[in-house]
This record gives sequence, structure tokens and C-alpha cells, in this order.
Amino acid sequence: MQDMSFATEVDATSKGSQLHRILIADDDAAIRQVLRELLTDEGYDVQEADTGSAVLAALADAETAPQLTMLDVRMPDKSGIEVLEELGQSEDGQLPVIMMTAFGGSAVAINAMRLGAYDYITKPFDLDEVVLTVKRYFDRKRLNDQVVELSTLLERSDPKDPLIGNSAAMQEVYKTIGRVASSDATVLVTGETGTGKELIASILHRTSSYARGQLIKVNCAALPETLLESELFGHEKGSFTGAMNQRKGRFEMANKGTIFLDEVGEMTLSTQKKLLRVLQEREFERVGGSVTVKIDTRVIAATNKILTQEIEANRFREDLYYRLNVISIYLPPLRDRKDDIPLLVEHFVDKHRYKTGAPVARVSQAAMDKLMDYDWPGNVRELENLIQRATVLAQGEVISDDHIHFHGTDSRRLVDIGDRIRRGAKLDELLGDIEKTALEEALAATDDDRKEAAALLGITLAEFNKRARAAKIEEPAKA
Repeated sequence: MQDMSFATEVDATSKGSQLHRILIADDDAAIRQVLRELLTDEGYDVQEADTGSAVLAALADAETAPQLTMLDVRMPDKSGIEVLEELGQSEDGQLPVIMMTAFGGSAVAINAMRLGAYDYITKPFDLDEVVLTVKRYFDRKRLNDQVVELSTLLERSDPKDPLIGNSAAMQEVYKTIGRVASSDATVLVTGETGTGKELIASILHRTSSYARGQLIKVNCAALPETLLESELFGHEKGSFTGAMNQRKGRFEMANKGTIFLDEVGEMTLSTQKKLLRVLQEREFERVGGSVTVKIDTRVIAATNKILTQEIEANRFREDLYYRLNVISIYLPPLRDRKDDIPLLVEHFVDKHRYKTGAPVARVSQAAMDKLMDYDWPGNVRELENLIQRATVLAQGEVISDDHIHFHGTDSRRLVDIGDRIRRGAKLDELLGDIEKTALEEALAATDDDRKEAAALLGITLAEFNKRARAAKIEEPAKA
């Protein structure tokens, strides 16, 4: 069969001159006619081809080339698969091709998608499915045309940089780190949950004279007082029930290195007193022991609490505060440095690719606007979690505003308080619902980390668990 000329269905007066052009490639004239009539009625400019060679010729003509090709697998002279192989994959890994086949086996589908086809449909056609698949392609193309080109609009961040941000607030953080990195002075890192305090500790350790030693991390909020002292200072054999052997504490393990005391504001006054001695004398005894252990350790502490307020409330020792606060680094919340959001998004879409080897997802302008308008109670950690979810939902393609879901804002809004009062709701009921929502939002912002959620709400873990039980919020099942 000879290559046929291209027939074009265009009604410029009724449909305008900027129509999406589609090439229907099938050796069956009846199928071409059905698809041509269907898609013309939907407002598309339709071309036809009945051989693989005709398809390649049409695609080679820059002036009339179709934006989308519906390509049959079985074609004279060149099969649809051979045409795909000759076209090769595009830069983003996909070709503007929808395969058509009467053979719905997995081998054909897998091969077509492996070679870069956008999608495939099986014969006999469901005409509604054909229209939906074509529309979905052009919707995707429209989003691609509207993506935020971060690589050209922004100065790309160095992927080796552990900290991301060009805002004035972050520049001050960088300057302080640079000034104190080589010092052995104690550093207090403050800021809300999710701002990156642990990352600051890691950078300070790597750039200090203690970098050859270990960086030992202690989450003070995660350990009860009875265990925290043993964790920090170690214990001797037989010092308490279950102490079967001598055990080194975290301070001893961090000798010639750095110890990071995260959420130091959660320590009890009793443990704070023992910590103060270590900071003053650089020595301690293990629990149940009498031998003095001397250390040379760089101390970095962090808290999401305002320690001056904790001192006024008699929950934190003033003398310990001054020992910890030799050098202070404040990490601003994300809502106060929104200019950094595009850079952070660029970093996270590169980090969290849909699958290994997949191209970097892109972000539509509408999605970026939505990200910029949000207040980010969970800060950078919440942004990273959201971008990771959005990349999965978008399957590595363009992230639209439909892929951006802020926990609670889309589906768990409280019914208007005034309406509920008029319907007879009482104060305890209203406050209970508000509290439950607050607990759920904190869990959502911290990926169900109850300790972090409690810190986000400014309460202890024990208090959070008590309130969660009262609100009938179940803990996620353990793997």
C-alpha cells in the first residue's frame, strides 16, 4: 500500500486557527474515519496516515507536524513499535504518541511505554476513553507549557549545599555558622520544629576541629528522666535493676567529637543540674559509679522553646541557659522566608524523583502560587514531605495545584462555629472538636511523629498522648 496524502479537517471560522493537531495513523480506513469524526467534533484538527513511513514524514515537517499522534501497532512497512524506536525518547522520557492496539497483552503495553509512548488504548475503542485520553494529554501539555522554569528563573543552588536559601535571614545564619564553625564554643540553636536545627548541628560538627570525632545525637524529649541520665552519662554494672554491664554514656562516646542535645528544653530540672556541671567542669561520674570521667567534647544544643520564658516559669535553669547560649543561632520559620520556597522546591523535586533515573518533576505556576500562599506550620520538613507526596501523585510529571494538598485545609474544615452554636452545640463540644483538629493537624505536619507534634503545639509528649486518647486519636499500627 502506498503512502496516502494527509487529509485535514479544519473549520477555521468556527474553531479558530490555534487548534490542537492530531495525526491518526492506522491502515484501516474505517477506524480512521470514526476517530476523525469523533475528534473533529471535539474541536481538534485531524490528519491521517496509513503507513509507518507516512507517520515519520508527517512528523518531520516542522510546519504541519502534529502535536499528538495516535499510532496503530500493526502498520504496513513499519510497525508502530518500529516508528517509536526510530523516533527515540524525548528529553523528558515521553513522546506525544498514544498507541492503538487490538492486542491488550502486557508485552505490547510494556514495550510501547518503555519506548516512550504517552499512553495506549485497546480496540475495540471506548469512544469516551479515547476523548478522555486525548484531553488528558493536552492538559498535561498545557501544564508543561506553564511550568515554573526554576533552572532559568532562579540561580540554581549547589546540590552539595546542605542548607538551601538566599533570603536575608538565611544569609545571617550562614555568616554565624562561618564565624563559629572552627570554635569549640557551645552553640544553642533555636527555632520552630521542622526548621532544620539538626542539620545545623551536623554542619557545625563537620566544619569544626572536632570533625574527626563522632557526632552523637540525643533527643532529650524522647527519653524519660530515669533513662536520660543513664543515656547521657552511662552507668556502672549493678547500678540499677537491669544494669547487667558497664555502659558508656553519650557524652563519653562523644569525647573528641560533638554531642547534639536536641530539645534540651524538655529536660527536668534535676537533669539540667547534672548537665550544668558537665558544661562547667567537663567531667562527670557514671550512674552508680565514683570514678570521674573527663571529656573534651563540643556541645551543641537545640530547642523549639523560648528558654527565657521557660526560666520565668521556673522550668529551666538560668545558669544552664547562659552556659548553653554562648553562641546563638536562630533558624527563622519558613513563613518568614518565603522567598526561599522556590529554591527549596527545586531542591526537593530533584531529591525526590518519582523513580530512579526519572527526570526531575516540574511545578506549574498555579502550584507554586499555592505553595507561596501557605503559612507552613511544619516549616521546611512539611514542605519536603508535601513535595515528595506531590511527586508521587503526579507520577514524576508536572506538579499541578491539584497535587498540592495541605493536611486539613481541603477535607477536615470545622463547621462554622456560629452555625453550630445556633444548632445547640455547647462550649465543651466545640473546644473538644477544635482541640482534636489541632492534634490531627500537628500529626499531619510531622508525619505522625507524636514527639514532634507535641513540640509543635508547645506541650509535653505525655500531655499530647493524654489529649489524643481523650480525643480518640489512635496511634498508627507498628510495622
